[in-house]
Amino acid sequence: MENTSAKKKLFNIKLNIGNKIFGGFLILIVLFAINALIIFRTGNNIDNNVMISSQTVNPSKDAINELITLAHRSRMLATNWVFLQTNDEDKNALRFIVNGEYKTVKEKIEKLMVNWDADSLSADFKKDSAQRVLMTRAFHKFDSLLSGTQENIMNTLTGFDSYEDPTTKLLAGDYVDQVIIPQSNDIIKLLSVIKAKQEKLTQESADSMSASSSNLIWITTILGAAIVIIGFLCAYLLIRSITIPINYIRDIVVKLGRGELVEDTKKRFSNDEIGEMAKATSTLVNGLKATTVFAENIGKGNYASDFTPLSDHDVLGNALINMRNNLARVAEEDKKRAWTTEGLAKFAEILRSNNTDVQKLCDEIVGSLVKYLKANQGALYIIDDVAEGEEPTMSMLACYAWDKKKHLNQKIYIGEGLAGQAWQEKDMIYLTDVPQNYIRITSGLGDANPTSILIMPLKVNDQIFGVVEIASFSTMADHEIEFVRRIAESIASTVNSVKVNARTTKLLAESQQMTEEMRAQEEEMRQNMEELQATQEEMQRSQGESSSIVALVNETFATIEFDTEGNILKANENFLKTMGYSLDEIVGEHHRIFMPKEERNTEAYRQFWKDLSAGRMKSGEFKLINKMGEEVWILASYSPIRGSNGQIARLLKVAQDITKYKKKQ
Repeated sequence: MENTSAKKKLFNIKLNIGNKIFGGFLILIVLFAINALIIFRTGNNIDNNVMISSQTVNPSKDAINELITLAHRSRMLATNWVFLQTNDEDKNALRFIVNGEYKTVKEKIEKLMVNWDADSLSADFKKDSAQRVLMTRAFHKFDSLLSGTQENIMNTLTGFDSYEDPTTKLLAGDYVDQVIIPQSNDIIKLLSVIKAKQEKLTQESADSMSASSSNLIWITTILGAAIVIIGFLCAYLLIRSITIPINYIRDIVVKLGRGELVEDTKKRFSNDEIGEMAKATSTLVNGLKATTVFAENIGKGNYASDFTPLSDHDVLGNALINMRNNLARVAEEDKKRAWTTEGLAKFAEILRSNNTDVQKLCDEIVGSLVKYLKANQGALYIIDDVAEGEEPTMSMLACYAWDKKKHLNQKIYIGEGLAGQAWQEKDMIYLTDVPQNYIRITSGLGDANPTSILIMPLKVNDQIFGVVEIASFSTMADHEIEFVRRIAESIASTVNSVKVNARTTKLLAESQQMTEEMRAQEEEMRQNMEELQATQEEMQRSQGESSSIVALVNETFATIEFDTEGNILKANENFLKTMGYSLDEIVGEHHRIFMPKEERNTEAYRQFWKDLSAGRMKSGEFKLINKMGEEVWILASYSPIRGSNGQIARLLKVAQDITKYKKKQ
């Protein structure tokens, strides 16, 4: 039994199309990867060999050959120095070798010797440390040879006398035979050994590159053939396992493309993607039938019909559900919007038809608002008109189903209670957890605590005109609260207009009365001014009585004197008190210090003083600016005063303060 179960599991292993494609491509990828790895490693070896040859082996071999040549030349040139007295060219060449050429070659080889132990060199080259030892020994011998040559030949045979000295020349010749030639031969032998090793390395590098290239060609050819064969085999197997069953599914899809709903099939399918596609197609057909029925219900406006998508990823089914929900939400929003629009139109008519009486307007608003919201109680508070400096209050002006006797003549201060708090914060308060005994909704059968309270300030441009309060047994929806907010703005604007109209009517009546009083006062002042002018003329005619008359004028009026240019000469206490200056502050100043800035440099002002200087009197109402920058209105007369010679000596201004009358007007 266990063997049979194991065989069934073995045959039921799912080898889907993806696994087949993946397996075929995996084999090709592995072969490609092996081929690439071999090519990379072989190419890397070739690059390393080329780099070693170009940077270390070949330069080392060339430098050693150059040093061998230098050894031969130095031996020949030293011999020529001894036996060829007049050969200056060879002597200069020997000097160049000793002083510079040898050092250059030595430094070049020493730099190359550093790379003789590099990791990129062959093991045979690195383990043969005798090369460095031999090269060090060769340098030591060459240094000793050149030092001895310089000391025993170049420094001794320096001129004609030294060449004529038999002993000196004999010693130099013996040094050549016994030292220079043997040491040169030793140096050349050492360098020849090193040269042979370098040539061997060069040959090994060339052989390695040739072998690597051959192996690369052979392996690439084999792997290429294997890839081609395996690729064709995988393609054949995939085509055979895909095309036959896919043709069956194609027939079903073509029918679905024409809009036909194919009947379900009982055909068995393989356990791979093709079979899953066929099963999914059958499920899709059944789902399309259910989707069609659901879409028909939506078209009929039946938004409550049930529908189950094929899965969480059913795009069409989920889209239809979203469409159903959106259509239901739009219908509900349209209903709310129509309710709001109808309410706004209704209250606009109420506000339009009751814009002359605040009390009647508030009664209509509260009753209609409670009924339209299907609430239970309502009250409307309006801010009282109080005198300047008094604490502001508001009073209940209208209510609906409210215990009005309890709140009769009650004043609410800002911040007091919920209504006063809404007034202070300039924002609505909405409660669904109403405190016990806050208010009670009563009827003939009893009373109960409301479920929700909405307190909305009557606000326009951040200015509060009152508060409306609504109590209900049910909670209020967001669109209902927003509706009350919009209505509150309209109520505030209308209440403000009604109050402004009433205030304007009252002020108009007061203004008319005040105007009549002002006219009478102005007539009285003009008569006083005429009497004053007559008095001034009399002063000019009778100088003997001028002092007593001037004293009377100073006690009654504000006077100030100017020269003919308008500069201040003196002023009495009444004038100084009216303008807020002391006498020292204004004497010598021009009259323009009392004028508004915008009038000081005008042509009319300059003409005013020209007329006075010409002897013309000026009288009437004038606006001045006192020391504190405040406006002062005066009823004044400007009169020229002539001297004994008949010429105008100064100008006298007699005035009376009428500022408070002008402000009232």
